[in-house]
Formats: sequence, C-alpha cells, structure tokens
Amino acid sequence: MSHSFNRLTTVAALDIGSSKVCCIIAKISRDKRINVVGYGYNASKGIKNGIITDLNQATLSICNAVETAEQMANERIDRVIVNVSGDKIKSIVKSAAISVSRNRPINETDINKVIEKGIHKINVEGNELVHCLPMSYHCDNGEEIKDPRNIYGESLSVDILLGLIPDIMFRNVETVIENAHLEIAEKAFSAYASGLSCLVDDEMEIGATVIDIGGGATSICSFKHGHPTYFAALPVGGNNVTNDIAWGLTTSFTHAERLKTLHGCAFMTSKDKEETINVYPVGEEDDSLIKQIPKAELISIITPRIEETFELVNKKLAEQGLRGIPSHRVVLTGGGSSLSGILDVASMVLDKQVRLGRPRNMLNLPDNLYNPAFSTAVGLLLFALNYTEKKPGKVINRPTHGASGFGKIFSWMKQNF
Repeated sequence: MSHSFNRLTTVAALDIGSSKVCCIIAKISRDKRINVVGYGYNASKGIKNGIITDLNQATLSICNAVETAEQMANERIDRVIVNVSGDKIKSIVKSAAISVSRNRPINETDINKVIEKGIHKINVEGNELVHCLPMSYHCDNGEEIKDPRNIYGESLSVDILLGLIPDIMFRNVETVIENAHLEIAEKAFSAYASGLSCLVDDEMEIGATVIDIGGGATSICSFKHGHPTYFAALPVGGNNVTNDIAWGLTTSFTHAERLKTLHGCAFMTSKDKEETINVYPVGEEDDSLIKQIPKAELISIITPRIEETFELVNKKLAEQGLRGIPSHRVVLTGGGSSLSGILDVASMVLDKQVRLGRPRNMLNLPDNLYNPAFSTAVGLLLFALNYTEKKPGKVINRPTHGASGFGKIFSWMKQNF
C-alpha cells in the first residue's frame, strides 16, 4: 500500500499488557517521519497473562493511559493500532501456486493473483486472523525468491504466514477498546511490533528471533529475509518471577517486585552469599519485623524460573529448525528483559548471540520511551507507517464483525493521508 503523505496525520498506538498499558500519539509528516507528540502509561488492571479478566478495570486502565497521552498531545484520538498478546498465539503457513506465461517475465499481476489465491477463503477455525504475510516465492518449485518480478518461469508459488489468536480472546480486547470509545484501526502481535522497533536490517535479513518478555506472557517472533516467519507465545513472564519471590520469601507482591527490581539477578555470584537484603514479611510494615536474608536466597528463587523460560523458548526454536543455526541471533526486549544477568542466561541456554533490544528505528524518540518496556508501543507506530498486509474479505468459521482489518486501515489511511 502506498501513502501520499501530503499533510501531517495523527497515528495512535495502544499497547495493552499485563503489567502496563501504554498509549503513544504521533504525527507522521509527508516525508514519512514520525514525531511523538504525546504518551501516557500506567499499571494495568484487569489483565492477566495477556488475557482480559475484568472488563471494567481493563477499560479504566486504557482510558487513563489514553487520556494522559491526549493531554500531552493536546489532541483527541478515536482510532488506535493495538497489540495482540497472550499465550494462545500461533502461526501456520499456507501455500498457493499458479501457472504463468513462459513467454513473458512474471509481473505484479501474477504476484497479486497468487496471493489472492493463497488468501481466498482462509479457514481460521475459530480464530481471529491477526496477520496475513507473504513470506517467500518460488518459481518452478526452485529456490526461494524474495521478489519474483521480471523472472521467467512456468509456475509461481507463494508461502503465506498466518498469525492467529482464539476469536473469543480477541473479542474481549475489542470490547474494552469499544468501552473506551475507541476503534481498532489495525492490530499486530507484540513481538512482531517489537521487532520492527528493535531489529536492524541485517538481523531481519540474516535471521533473528525477538523474545518479548512481558508481565504475563513471553511473545516470540522470528524474522528472515526481511519479514516474519513464525509467531508463538509462552504463558510465563516477569510476573511469574515476582510471584515466585512473594511465595518463596513470604512477602507481598509489591515488595517482591521491588526486591526483583533492586536486587534481582538471573544468575548467582560468590558475593551474593555475603550480601544481605531486607525483606518485609507479608502483612507487616513495622521496621522492627524486617527479616535479613542473603541476597543469594533471592537469586536462587529467580534463576530456575528464568532458565525454565528459555528452555521453553528453545523448544519453540527447535520446532522451527532454528535451534542449531549459529547465525540466527536472539534479541530480548520487553519489561522483563531488564533483569540483571538475563542476557547471559539466555545466551547460555539458547547457545546463541543475544542482545538487549530497545526502540531504535525512530528518530527523536523521547528519552522515557527509549526502554525495552516500550518496544511494542513504538513498533506499533512503525507497523502503521509501513502497513502492507492484504487480508481476505472472507474467512471461514468465524462470525462477521464488519469490515476486514485491511478495509478498516485502508479507509483510515485514505482519510488521513
């Protein structure tokens, strides 16, 4: 899809997470530059493991974040690009092939035709279709081709990546957005959006997996040849670590989170056995009742959960044949990636090069947003700017909720650009 960018337009991103809700409002200029004009975020309520558990509390969390962003931007918004998360995310690949004329090179019409065949009457089997992305082309069943235009052949095939989430889960997201008097212009998986904001071009091309560690879930998106190739999620996140600390040390969730932030580490050193930290017993705020424990005790609670998380990631990568590829990098992002020592543990368990991912693909980003916790929100703006997906007008085994996502964002962009 091409945009004229003949005037400034407003785009809003809404990241609904288990730990926080964040809204970013930006202006897009005619030369495709994004300028953030307002943002707001607050602790989320009514959301657990990426799933809406209390409609009223979740709606209030969204309204508070949006209102703060609107006040800073001095502008009202009514449509948002929203993230989709949760441990039920999955992806499948659908293939399609057509015959082409051997007397002329493959052209844009042929490409559109094979894509249309691939997305025709997609059976989502009770799921919401979040993404529909052509991954690779093949001419005469040969090697993978990134762009088949101007190549001669007799047949053209395409592999299309479908990103799905259970319809009923997404319906709850739609409901809280509507309750906040907003409309969903388009949607994207959290790890996909984070990849757009964190990865460099070479990583996307050679191959990299983004692991977005949120509060209630860990989202995964693998990239190669410049586009996503795999979506998945795990039902563990930073809140699981906090819960383990609260249970293990018999303290409150709030104090456990503070201990994790101030003293937490993913692996233990010899000094940790000598250093002591203060722990408030649950229900007690009297300083005279403070317990002092070795820092090593705290870390011994954290380490197994972090190792378990990356072992689960390893299984996902192995399923996709990515486990034994040395050139395939891993980028950690999300609020849970800020834990001290987590990069070292990830590198050891996954046996790969691992780095921390911060939003980097946007100029003049406010300092407060240059943080792994905001990778998804920033990536949603980039997703809107570079939107190219074409979704089917009809899917099977799913009730109709009005226009398709492609139609919604096309209308929105047409009105604003």
